[in-house]
Formats: sequence, C-alpha cells, structure tokens
Amino acid sequence: MLQQYKHILVAIDGSYESELAFEKAIAVAKRNDGELFMVHTVDTRAFQNVSSFDSAMVEQVTETAKQTMEKYMQQAKDAGLQKVSYTIEYGAPKTIIARDMPKQHNIDLIMIGATGLNAVERLLIGSVTEYVTRNATCDVLVVRTDLQNQPALASTKKPKPTK
Repeated sequence: MLQQYKHILVAIDGSYESELAFEKAIAVAKRNDGELFMVHTVDTRAFQNVSSFDSAMVEQVTETAKQTMEKYMQQAKDAGLQKVSYTIEYGAPKTIIARDMPKQHNIDLIMIGATGLNAVERLLIGSVTEYVTRNATCDVLVVRTDLQNQPALASTKKPKPTK
C-alpha cells in the first residue's frame, strides 16, 4: 500500500533550508494531489525584551513575511499546484508547527528544513526542527537535500539571477 499525504504543512522562515523544504513540499503535494499549507511564524518572544516595543515593529515584520509568503504562493501556483494557502501565525514556532497547525488543518505530513538557526541560536533556544520531530502527531520529513538529493549546504547556495 502506498502512503498518500493529502494535507502537507511546510514551515517557512526565510532560510535556505526552508526554501528547500518548500520546493520538495510542492513535489510531494503534486504527486499526492494534496493540499499545501505554508506557515510562517513570528516568534513573539523575540519582542519581549525590546524596551521600545511598539506595533510598528510587528507590522513591519508581518509585512515582510506577507511579501515572502505571497512570493512562495505564486511559485507554487506556477509549478502547477492548485490547492495551496498560507498563514502567518504569532507565538512559539515549536508548538504552532508541531501541534496547532496539524490540529487545525488535519495535517498528515510536516515538511521542515533541517535548521534555520545558527549553532548559537540552537544552543540558546533549541531547534524548532528537533522539537517538531519529537512532538508532532503526524509524519515529519526533515529536508536535508535539494531537489537533486545533493546535501543542502547554505554555503553552496547558488545566487538567484536578478531580474
């Protein structure tokens, strides 16, 4: 029996690794005639210690995230995916990706980049990917390679041509 994934969640954080996860998520959604949900989480804990915190800061982060997600949405549609949507969530990325989104959208596969953090950030706040793989109630695919299954090293990322 072949496993089919109908509701696929991909976490987008702007990193090279999340871009690879997004590209592979499109391929999986197309193969399974599934629906692709993209999520970008604004980690509100990052704003807790900002003394001059104001809503303009959150609005700026949200606007940047919206532009990024719209770009990914168009890329998915250009690739032939019909059932695709995105959301921008606020809170702790770990629980939103591992628990909240899967419940809300009946997710059966989460695709996530190996890491979007550097070593110091992982040490201090822990890896979102690690948490998701340990706590999600559905299958999790950690993307470590590009579409040609070559190791995904940010240092080998080819710059995109400018238009």
